[in-house]
Amino acid sequence: MRITAFLDIPGQDNLTPLARLEKYAFSDNIFNRQIIARGLLDVFRDFSNNEEDFLTVMEIVVRLSEDAEPTVRTELMEQIPPIAIFLQESRPKFPTAFFEYLMPIVVRYLTDVNNQVRKAGQEALLILLEQDLVAQSDIENKVCPILLDLSAPDSDDEYKVEAVNIICKMASMLSRTTVEHMLLPRFCELCSDGKLFQVRKICAANFGDICNAVGQEATERLLIPKFFELCSDNVWGMRKACAECFMAVSYTTSPEVRRSKLSPLFISLISDTCRWVRQAAFQSLGPFISTFANPSSAGLYIREDGTLSIRPPTQDVNSSSCQPSNNVTLMSSSTNATLPSSEQPMEIKPESSTEETSAEVNAKLSVENLKDTQEEGSDHCTNPGEDVSRSSQGDRVAAGVIEVTKDISFPGVNSRLQSAEDVFNTFLYWRPPLPDISHDLELLQFKTEKHKDSCSVPCNNCVASNEIKKVLESLQEHIDDPDVQAQVQVLSAALRAAQFDSVGDCETKKMEESSGKLQNKTISDETAVSDATCSQVMEDTFSSAAGQDNISDQATTSIPKSTDSEEQHRGTKVFLKKEQENNSPFEDDKSKLQDIIPQPLLDQYLSMTDPARAQTVDTEIAKHCAYSLPGVALTLGRQNWHCLKDTYETLASDVQWKVRRTLAFSIHELAVILGDQLTAADLVPIFNGFLKDLDEVRIGVLKHLYDFLKLLHADKRREYLYQLQEFVVTDNSRNWRFRYELAEQLILILELYNPNDVYDYLRHIALTLCSDKVSEVRWISFKLVVAILQKFYANNANALGLNFINELVVRFRHCSKWVGRQAFAFICQAVVEEECMPVDQFVEHLLPSLLSLASDPVPNVRVLLAKALRQTLLEKAYFKSVGNPHLEAAEETILALQSDRDQDVSFFATIKLKQVSMNNMDK
Repeated sequence: MRITAFLDIPGQDNLTPLARLEKYAFSDNIFNRQIIARGLLDVFRDFSNNEEDFLTVMEIVVRLSEDAEPTVRTELMEQIPPIAIFLQESRPKFPTAFFEYLMPIVVRYLTDVNNQVRKAGQEALLILLEQDLVAQSDIENKVCPILLDLSAPDSDDEYKVEAVNIICKMASMLSRTTVEHMLLPRFCELCSDGKLFQVRKICAANFGDICNAVGQEATERLLIPKFFELCSDNVWGMRKACAECFMAVSYTTSPEVRRSKLSPLFISLISDTCRWVRQAAFQSLGPFISTFANPSSAGLYIREDGTLSIRPPTQDVNSSSCQPSNNVTLMSSSTNATLPSSEQPMEIKPESSTEETSAEVNAKLSVENLKDTQEEGSDHCTNPGEDVSRSSQGDRVAAGVIEVTKDISFPGVNSRLQSAEDVFNTFLYWRPPLPDISHDLELLQFKTEKHKDSCSVPCNNCVASNEIKKVLESLQEHIDDPDVQAQVQVLSAALRAAQFDSVGDCETKKMEESSGKLQNKTISDETAVSDATCSQVMEDTFSSAAGQDNISDQATTSIPKSTDSEEQHRGTKVFLKKEQENNSPFEDDKSKLQDIIPQPLLDQYLSMTDPARAQTVDTEIAKHCAYSLPGVALTLGRQNWHCLKDTYETLASDVQWKVRRTLAFSIHELAVILGDQLTAADLVPIFNGFLKDLDEVRIGVLKHLYDFLKLLHADKRREYLYQLQEFVVTDNSRNWRFRYELAEQLILILELYNPNDVYDYLRHIALTLCSDKVSEVRWISFKLVVAILQKFYANNANALGLNFINELVVRFRHCSKWVGRQAFAFICQAVVEEECMPVDQFVEHLLPSLLSLASDPVPNVRVLLAKALRQTLLEKAYFKSVGNPHLEAAEETILALQSDRDQDVSFFATIKLKQVSMNNMDK
């Protein structure tokens, strides 16, 4: 019933419907005016046939829009969009009615004094713009000027907030020229509004939409500087909004701007002091990394339907000829830059004593790498004061390391200190806290002072220890900083090594004087001899076990050591062994280098699996990492999978089932990205683990089981035949959708295996599902049985097909339950519809058993038999041919069913397929 049906009641007051409309539209009763405003669409439809009446109604609407009651104006504005759509459909009759009468009402309501009316006007305007019902001239001459006035600096705060909100929302619906010339300058002003943080927050939340609306050139020229301001805003809500829209902003910039400007900016958001900002930044980290994706380097591209596909071979050849060479060049250059002198043999001649020695070269390399690392670490800071303090700390640290490297030139420490990618990185140096060894250090210091006087040549390691201690004391003020903690750990290790070396320096000197076996090096002065001796001892300490035994044997034959000295060196070996075990990932971390995205972004992404992140950032940060991992892997390409392998394995073994479930749902996409070789090596073991996981995790694997198995080699794929039976058993028997999904996947999986494997393994699963307690599972399983039968005959495995048919007859046709016999009728009908087996085989092996169901005592079985015969079997050309010996038997069964005592059976046996289709269409 129409809302305004009371206007059509005859004899009410001897007024025409139009006069009655005008009477109620301007009644003193507010409810009457509301009813008229709410039913305007029906009114326009009733009076659209007469142009004069239509214009009269339009004038009534204009007068009604000036009603003093806000609820009436709100009801009227809510009806404007449907009325505009109706007028658009009736445009040949009233081409200018909307622009002349209704559009001015919408514009006027944007400045209405009532908040509810303004909200209704804004929503109506957005709907009209979305439906493309507003002319470009009205946008530029009526709408935009009003919004610019409302968002002016001297405008009312409430109006300004609403205006900037509508500007941001309508930007994506307007042309790029209109947005760039009319709205973009005002938007840039609003981003710097210092009066209302609500205005800046709306700008930050919609920044990505504005960038997408104006394009790359305007974004980089005007919007990126404003984005930097918002990312450093004092209000954390602004920074959080910027982190949430970071991917959209990055998508509209060039690769150079994305790498050089946005990446350091994003790092500052990740290291923000506010937890909520860091949480939003980490959630956007994966999507931001995905904006670096390049099909030419990843080897894949995304089709229009959203699926991944391998690039054409011609493009692969071109990319393979360019991309690996770039990687080799970058890796080799970085290796040469960080290669310690112990790996680059240098011959030290006596006349080069005044020149730089290898230890000094190592020290310079270490200092340069430390400074580079400090400069990279400064991108994490948002406070300029912290930058200055950290740079001074880095200088002091570098000064201390110079002293250490001058006196301790053993390969293990040098290789770790001199790598620019390894020094002072919180992710690489993360480990459990070191034990308290303060008492041991005091004892060692006492022994060092005791042996100091007996040494003929003063050991420079004491000086190095003092320098390192001074650096450590200066760092204590900033011990809460994770970067400083990593620096303290490294310097503590260097301090202990220097102290151990200083204790054994006197014994080493006596060894060198008495045995003379360590004088094979050509050194010019006495100080160099002492340094070389200390270096040789530490080299032997860090060398292999065999080298250690040789040195210890030589020392034993030349001069007996004291018990204290033996204990000290034994403690040194144990300490260094522990250090090597703790720092064993350093060599592995070098393999995480790549040149696709900025390395700090990848390091931060890899750190999302750190348990400390869950406590300091977000408890579900691992889930966000797992969700975006396929996008990151696509960006890096399969050639850089080694960077993500450890992270993926960590996520796959996460204690939260939601994390594992996320990986299970995307493992097939990751397999496409990695290819068959990496999939078999790295994903298959994880896939096997998911198969034995909780049902919540297994369902992710099951939904894309076919997509994953088809990527494997045939021999590897065959190993899963027996494991497919495990899907039948679930943790909760009521989870019938799990078994339903299994049946759907098995229909697809049939093409991956040969008929013998299908008969030996999948046939049993299909028959088990056909006996499921849930009807939906049984019906989809019947289709699976038909698909198996089609597989046999399509591959000329007639013997297997015949055996399977005989099993179906025994299991279903002669089933004691009527559900089984009904299933047999459905299977036979599906076999005929799909034509999955030759007709002569069907009429010989299945048709007699099917027709025998006509005498079944259960009407439901006979109903399905009637449907199979009338709607499917008798419609085939084979049974329509004259003289067919099987046609007579089928017609006799139909006649018997038509006279059945059950009305439903006789109905379906009489009606034809075309009539059923017509009835379904009528319904």
